[in-house]
Amino acid sequence: MEKPNHLLILILTVGVFGILNTEMGVIGLLPSIAEHFHVSISKAGWLVSFFAITIAVSGPTLPLLFSGIDRKKVMLLVLTAFVVGNTISLLTTNFTILLIARILPALFHPIYCSLAFTVAASSVRKEEAPKAVSKIFIGVSAGMAAGVPIASLIVSAVSYEMAMAFFAIVNFIVLLATMVFVPSLPVKERLSYGAQLSVLKKPILWLSVVTVILLNSAVFGVYS
Repeated sequence: MEKPNHLLILILTVGVFGILNTEMGVIGLLPSIAEHFHVSISKAGWLVSFFAITIAVSGPTLPLLFSGIDRKKVMLLVLTAFVVGNTISLLTTNFTILLIARILPALFHPIYCSLAFTVAASSVRKEEAPKAVSKIFIGVSAGMAAGVPIASLIVSAVSYEMAMAFFAIVNFIVLLATMVFVPSLPVKERLSYGAQLSVLKKPILWLSVVTVILLNSAVFGVYS
């Protein structure tokens, strides 16, 4: 049982990296996107803004709606959405279609991230849960920190198309690995929507939300 858990956590970590890489990597491609689609850099920046706004809207709702479905099926759905979105982004020559192709995976972004932490924690003994979750955070950090320079390196060394292909390839590899190596993960104890929403009563949640908003405002303000 130990080895499958290690493999599962590795797949989830790479999966989170691929999703965060898709989100952040585009920042390093904005000048190339502006040139490729003949739009201004500020308009190309909509790809980042709309992605973030979509996550902000879907984050509090979609994980709740999908909470009672087999987790493997949900992960496969999310990864498929990212592969399709990235493939369309690679092939399209229309900026509006590119924008829509970015919004599609952004809807599912919060679902995979929340599932990754939950599945990692539940796949090990209770005392090892923090260690398992910290490994998923490696994927988050790598995606946020390395996404921009990796995409910038690929676009400068090869082409815009290859940079977009990189996003799709990482997500596709994780999709295949999830399909083959991750067992069915049915939800054994489904909480009611009311029970899940009761977390909103906890002050620590709102303190965490404010902290994240302030930290990300500082970081992405500099990026912008």
